Amino acid sequence: MSPLGLRRRLQLAVAAAVAVALVGLVAGFNVILGHVLDRDARDLVRTRAVAQIDSLSTKGGRLSVTEAPDERSADAFVWVFSGAREIERPQTTPAIERAAHQLADGRARYLDVASTDTRLYAAPVVVQGRRLGTVVAGVSLAPYEQTRKLALLSSLVLGGLVLLLVLVAAGWLLGASLRPVVRMTRQAAEWSEHDVDHRFALGQPHDELTELAATLDGLLDRLAASLRHERRFSAELSHELRTPLARVLAESELALRRDRAPHEYRQALGLIHRNAEQLARTVDALVAAARYEAGGERGTADAQAVAEGAARACSGLAQQRALELDVSRPVRPLRIGIDADLAERIIQPVLENACRYGSSRVTVGIGRENSSVVYAVEDDGPGVAEDERERIFEPGVRGEAPRPGEQGAGLGLALARRLARSVDGDVVADAAAEGGRFLVRLPAGSGQAHVASST
Repeated sequence: MSPLGLRRRLQLAVAAAVAVALVGLVAGFNVILGHVLDRDARDLVRTRAVAQIDSLSTKGGRLSVTEAPDERSADAFVWVFSGAREIERPQTTPAIERAAHQLADGRARYLDVASTDTRLYAAPVVVQGRRLGTVVAGVSLAPYEQTRKLALLSSLVLGGLVLLLVLVAAGWLLGASLRPVVRMTRQAAEWSEHDVDHRFALGQPHDELTELAATLDGLLDRLAASLRHERRFSAELSHELRTPLARVLAESELALRRDRAPHEYRQALGLIHRNAEQLARTVDALVAAARYEAGGERGTADAQAVAEGAARACSGLAQQRALELDVSRPVRPLRIGIDADLAERIIQPVLENACRYGSSRVTVGIGRENSSVVYAVEDDGPGVAEDERERIFEPGVRGEAPRPGEQGAGLGLALARRLARSVDGDVVADAAAEGGRFLVRLPAGSGQAHVASST
């Protein structure tokens, strides 16, 4: 039945249920009516026999009829037997006459004459304990049979009309009930293709339709979030890889344009190698963020070791700019609730930014704040303006402060915040601090005691 569709299947189910119920009702009604009509026929024929007995008289131990039976009714059959002798008989068919004589033995009983559709009843006449004769009364069953057939036909017609009415009503109600579902489904399919930000927004679910709307809204939310992640991943990948790739291509084209000395090739290969490493770090960071956002497993790492690893990665830039790069040791050992590799990829771009803008010194402080480990990356550069606190975390946006250091693309602050938030952390800029100050919050590892942060 699945090719019929939900509406047709429900209509057939309703039709089957109603048909079964109507068959039961019609059958029950006709059975009850048959019993009632049969009882009425028995009562009528017995009443006639008793009435005839009351009209009899006895003389000398013999029965006599004092009042003629009512012959005006076509089915008024009454016989009076004195012993085995017939003293009163109606005008009737031979088959009924023979059946009446069979009942003249005096026993009270009923007898149906099937060929003539007649019911007979024999009632003994007993006077002072002595049986003097028998009265046999009859009644035609034709009116009762006609009533029974008419009732059966009427109930079948009525049942058919009720079934038809129920089918029409069920079809209309099912159509009206499923029409919003069909419309919502089609709208959700269209929105998922062209407008993922559109929602039904019917509020808290209070019935099946609003529950379906809430489910579809949730599905569209997840679809929109997935598309946003995909677009953000593509945008970040394009933004972060554009400059390193351009440098690699430009340097390789320049090196191949003419023959050069070995040391010039070495310099070109060194620059290409550094940009290739930068490309690899960027791709690894983006893939790691996608993996964690998809529910990948998180490890743990030593907070001090992570900071020192990020500092080593930035040591070349610090030496180039003659900066003092210092990583302080926390009051007691702290662990973060993510892998060391991912944590370094989060901290490194923030540290690179500090080395790029700092004048003489860059420091990294480590502390505990509630359920987070906080890295405070500070430099003595121009700092971050209040109106740039959030803008600098957007892809492709840089602060307006002068950049005395190298302007390489790096992983970028936008990607650092993206990675941190993918593991329930964050990266924020402190515009009120003198010089540049960034706070990197990462989830603390399990089993650590609370340590107040000095940052």
